[in-house]
Amino acid sequence: MEGRILPADAGTDRGTLVAGLFARLAEIGADGVGITRETYGAGEAAAFDLLEATAREHGLIAARDAAANLSITLPTTPEGLAPTPDRPCVIVASHLDSVPQGGNFDGAAGVLAGLLSLLRMREAGVAPPRPPRLMAIRGEESAWYGKAYLGSSALFGHLSAEDLALRHRSSGHPLADAMAAAGADLAPIRAGERLLDPAAVAAYFELHIEQGPVLVARALPTAVVTGIRGNIRHARVLCRGDAGHSGAVPRWLRRDAVLAMAELMTRLDEHWRVLQEQGLDLVVTFGIVGTNPAEHAISRIPGEAAFSFEVRSQSRDTLESFYHLMRTECRAIERARKVEFVFDRRLDSAPARMDEGLVKRLLALSQRLGLPTETVPSGAGHDAALFANAGVPSAMIFIRNDKGSHNPEERMDMADFHAGAELLHLALCEATGAEGVP
Repeated sequence: MEGRILPADAGTDRGTLVAGLFARLAEIGADGVGITRETYGAGEAAAFDLLEATAREHGLIAARDAAANLSITLPTTPEGLAPTPDRPCVIVASHLDSVPQGGNFDGAAGVLAGLLSLLRMREAGVAPPRPPRLMAIRGEESAWYGKAYLGSSALFGHLSAEDLALRHRSSGHPLADAMAAAGADLAPIRAGERLLDPAAVAAYFELHIEQGPVLVARALPTAVVTGIRGNIRHARVLCRGDAGHSGAVPRWLRRDAVLAMAELMTRLDEHWRVLQEQGLDLVVTFGIVGTNPAEHAISRIPGEAAFSFEVRSQSRDTLESFYHLMRTECRAIERARKVEFVFDRRLDSAPARMDEGLVKRLLALSQRLGLPTETVPSGAGHDAALFANAGVPSAMIFIRNDKGSHNPEERMDMADFHAGAELLHLALCEATGAEGVP
């Protein structure tokens, strides 16, 4: 079947299987508005159980590591034999958790595309010299505990005691408790032990829906990713002023937390505009904003206002420069408005570049399949960033996705999915040495 894209209506058992799995994942995550599969929660756990049961049913080997990540391998891969530098594997991976009231394809598309590829190898009965390993990685989304890449951070020994103490957005329970409830073994994680040796991974591939509008605007079903933006975040910044009666305190005596917060946002938006005009890669977001509902009122000068802060860029220098600019502006507003900005823990995710050799191979395979030979950067974060920054040659494929992502309106066309899945399959076969698998 070399060079042929699987159509959405192929009618094959594999096509029917993947359509059914997408439908089951939608049922598992249905929340009445969109899809919610909570990190280290019930929705993510049910999705993992579904994937594991499906893999075993089709003759694949499944196992979970100390962080409760799921690995699926071919039956020709010696069971229980972990990859080593002398016996490296090729990983294809993504995640199954979602943001609250998100969409069904964010993460799941990559996992199911990887499953299709392993099923094709299983049916062909091959034993590639570099064994393929599908991973469903826990906790990629930051929405639940304020930090992204939880499962992949644990893989490389980077989940700290501070990380394990992070609190759930609504319950307030620590991450460590949720991980333990999901079956994780916290002892090696607390000790900072690596669950996976980067030298034991020959390559890492991830297929993902694009989470922005570029592929739709350019009418491209697929594209190859060149790099992933990193970010600096604060889940909560508190601006503390002084509450007072709205009619009794003149402007010059006010310490209005909301106006101070709004001034900071306005100043940073102007800096963003100027820096972008200078050609810097930069996006800035205040995703959570509010006053305390227990005390705010129409007739009350707000004494406190809280917000989240995030800056993303492909450049480490740009991230640090803008972050320090933000803190400088905070100090200036504190002096002028007699308020105080109180920051919670700073969270960092480093930018990552995809492997140039793998990017070239994906472009060559795209040409062979009659797909666009286009490259794009990723504004969103992905587990691929941690693998790349750990020294693993990494690459990503984007699939066109209408209506963006992190919302219930994700609209991935199945024809685009199958095109991307075919590209991933050829790349995985080439990287593992299993070329020629139909």
